[in-house]
Amino acid sequence: MLSDYLEQQLEEENVTLAEFKELVVRLLNYGVLCRDENQAEQYLYDRYIRVADQVAQYLSLMDVRIYHDSRFEYLRLYPPGSRVPDLESDDELQNSALRQRLSANEVAMVLILRLQYDKALREGRVDDHGHVTESLEALTIAMKNILGRALPDKLTERKQLFRRLRQLRLIDFSQDVELESDESWLRIHPMIVTFVTDEALQSLSGENVLDDEAVEEALDDVS
Repeated sequence: MLSDYLEQQLEEENVTLAEFKELVVRLLNYGVLCRDENQAEQYLYDRYIRVADQVAQYLSLMDVRIYHDSRFEYLRLYPPGSRVPDLESDDELQNSALRQRLSANEVAMVLILRLQYDKALREGRVDDHGHVTESLEALTIAMKNILGRALPDKLTERKQLFRRLRQLRLIDFSQDVELESDESWLRIHPMIVTFVTDEALQSLSGENVLDDEAVEEALDDVS
């Protein structure tokens, strides 16, 4: 049986079937895994390194693929048909229900995060782990100047927006950060580069406002 064959392979890496299941379930539930996020993810990431081939084979049965950035030590799952960096996608699967959909506000902020990250790269403002530290004020100004949009006025909606992006491991900020203050700071994760395609950025060329049509195009390009 498949489970017996898998268990035999895992045994060679000193990983139990239960530990393998824990890793796969965590990946499927969250879609991302960053070693520097916390101790739990560090353990899971290190476990993945030992059984990477087995995880890839298992997920391939569902046409789910993995992007692994070994330099910055993070993983990201791509549902069937998604555009995976350095890999070709299956256009017939592009509309898979597994694809993650973002709201217009989330797409707008994700695009700004990518643009600000690229700017920081050019300016050499990237730390050894690939993170970029940016102020909320800078993000707000860029949102207004580039997209003609503003952050949500309601603090609850603003918190929900940034918590969602933190859940996707695109940003990180301290629990005590006051998101209503322009003096607040957050970190942009290098995963933003693979999350937003170059096509999505090109859709902004010559645009001052992200209208409904542009949002729909970005929603297709932002995985």
